[in-house]
Amino acid sequence: MSTNNMTDDILLQVNKPGRYIGGEWNAARKDFDKSRIRIALCFPDLYEIGMSNFGMRIIYGLLNSIPDVSCERVFHPGLDMESLMRSKPLGIFSLESRRKLTDFDIVGLSLSYELNYTNLLNILDLGGIPLLSSMRGDDFPLVIAGGSSSLNPEPVADFIDLFVIGEAEEAVREIIDLYRKEKEKAGGRPSKRELLHALAQLEGVYVPSLYEVSYNTDGTLKSFLPKSGSIAKKIKKRVIRDINQPLYPASWMVPYIQIVHDRIILEVMRGCPNRCRFCQARSLYYPCRQKAPGEIINLAKQAYALTGYEDISLLGLSVCDYHQIKELVSGLIGVFEKDAVGISLPSIKPRENTKELLALIAKVKKTGLTLAPEAATPRLRKIINKDFNREDFFNTIEQAYELGYKHVKLYFMIGLPGENSEDLDGIAELSREVSDLKIAIDKKCAEVNVSIATFIPKPHTPFQWLGMEGLSAIEDKQDYLKQQLRGVASAAAAGSGGRQIAGLKGGRRGKIKINFHNSRMSFVEGVLSRGDRRLSRLILDVWGQGARFDAWEDHFSFEKWMQGFQRTGLNPDFYLTRMRPEQELFPWDFIDSGISKEELRSEWKEAGISY
Repeated sequence: MSTNNMTDDILLQVNKPGRYIGGEWNAARKDFDKSRIRIALCFPDLYEIGMSNFGMRIIYGLLNSIPDVSCERVFHPGLDMESLMRSKPLGIFSLESRRKLTDFDIVGLSLSYELNYTNLLNILDLGGIPLLSSMRGDDFPLVIAGGSSSLNPEPVADFIDLFVIGEAEEAVREIIDLYRKEKEKAGGRPSKRELLHALAQLEGVYVPSLYEVSYNTDGTLKSFLPKSGSIAKKIKKRVIRDINQPLYPASWMVPYIQIVHDRIILEVMRGCPNRCRFCQARSLYYPCRQKAPGEIINLAKQAYALTGYEDISLLGLSVCDYHQIKELVSGLIGVFEKDAVGISLPSIKPRENTKELLALIAKVKKTGLTLAPEAATPRLRKIINKDFNREDFFNTIEQAYELGYKHVKLYFMIGLPGENSEDLDGIAELSREVSDLKIAIDKKCAEVNVSIATFIPKPHTPFQWLGMEGLSAIEDKQDYLKQQLRGVASAAAAGSGGRQIAGLKGGRRGKIKINFHNSRMSFVEGVLSRGDRRLSRLILDVWGQGARFDAWEDHFSFEKWMQGFQRTGLNPDFYLTRMRPEQELFPWDFIDSGISKEELRSEWKEAGISY
């Protein structure tokens, strides 16, 4: 075993040295050399992003609660530190004991976002681990991956020894138990071949090397079959039935530097009671389960006592659908109001009693108002099955303004199935109405931030048969919306939809800021989310051309990806923009998410979108 020889002099040469020093408040402190099983938990983005990832915190706390396991964190370095790591050479290292990746028994990788795939390869390379799983012998760590992108793991199948599909809390314990037995039996690192066959028997574990894939002459998938009868044909997604189990990391780590979500995060539910047809997260976290409010409040007390954070954020796909949301927020306010600890929700779902909820939150501090109409017209919302009531929506915003809220954030998508110019006009009209509504209260327009993403037909959704709209069409729509919302006078006094706005004078301009997600990044994300294992060679090629931090707009290079498609002979439109035949075998069909392909097909038909 060897420790990294990083010095303080090196830290003085890089931006934000706090990313690399470890030793945070509440970080695990276990003896690496005395631990029987050593795990490097790797996140393929900067420290500030990884430390904000709730799933990584859960797995880190869970693994370190096992007496003979030492779990240490590894984050992708900034480009300045990577340069030093390669020139010294230092290699990548863990924060807790500055160990090399090859010193660990298991390397766990977080698949939280498709555009992090090149960073995933870079971590392995910086760690001295061969990128292709077929090139790694028994002397190298077992490489495991899991996370939200694992609902279609095929694009990175060539790099990973095994995937955990679904919720990992129970599965990782089973993997550790089996690994421990195999390691004891072997007297050291076990035979990877035997180990993978044994691990493949666990529910939710997918070992790509144990499956044979064949293709038709047109490039579509012909068959996807296990190589032996002892391997399951379908992988059943892991689900934690009782989320009131002690999974939450109450010893919440407090970083030395500011991170993206620098607060206590409390998970209140997994899954979603809604059936939005565009949403992959519904399948990922299906079925919907909710924590008991008393358990959540107790966890909040523990986390606050151990951290002193002054902000608590509730986590869930649709937090306002939590069955006792008002009682929960009221209980949290009752506990923490005296300490001026603010409570925030990721977004508000308009309801008749939302004013009470907003008033409770505003008692300590107003943490912002976010709503997600997704589409601006009733016709389009019906197609995507978005639960939205226009009257409740405006009542909620009006009540928020009366409580003193000044800023509103709205989320929309463009490129949705069945979208037309009226739907685009609706985005501009709805945004102006939201801004103008505040005039009746204090004669001032509200500041409205409009965030617009590009629709991607993700796997395991009713729209998975559809193609994504082409780049030129998406960019035309973005230009059109910019014109509609740039310097355009607010709606007339009657407002769109007939809503009266008292005190509005003709020609008043709303304070609307529009932000589009990069359409080219969405294009590449879409290809990677809908692809098969042939894309592994594309990712490897683009990484070899220097692609890093593709999830960051200032580092993303669309040209590198387009050149990669040309060099590998792969057609991005084959994966992304074509409509798929109803009976086509998809690369992700071997995963049982809990919602059958037949159910998804039925929902697609109900949407009324045809070829």
